[in-house]
Amino acid sequence: MNIHKNYNQKELTLNIQGRVDTVTSKDLDNEITQESGNFNSLIMDLSDMEYISSAGLRVLISTQKKMNAENIPFVIKNANPSVSEIFRMSGFDKILKIE
Repeated sequence: MNIHKNYNQKELTLNIQGRVDTVTSKDLDNEITQESGNFNSLIMDLSDMEYISSAGLRVLISTQKKMNAENIPFVIKNANPSVSEIFRMSGFDKILKIE
């Protein structure tokens, strides 16, 4: 997994590449935690994500809870069909804001 960060003023976009699974999900969580306080809007661009496991889904839910508590918008964009299907099958498409 690779994470590319892009700031547009106080809006942070994280482009996630590769697989987010048991091994890499902690890195994603740490990256979000390290950037906390530096942004007032968070976008995750999943156009280059190949796969997400339940561990990765937990990071997304945890991130959403943190962002909701701080009143920070959090949007997931550009999920490919296989990742979108994982969101749909897990019911996360009804929990997360996905565009």
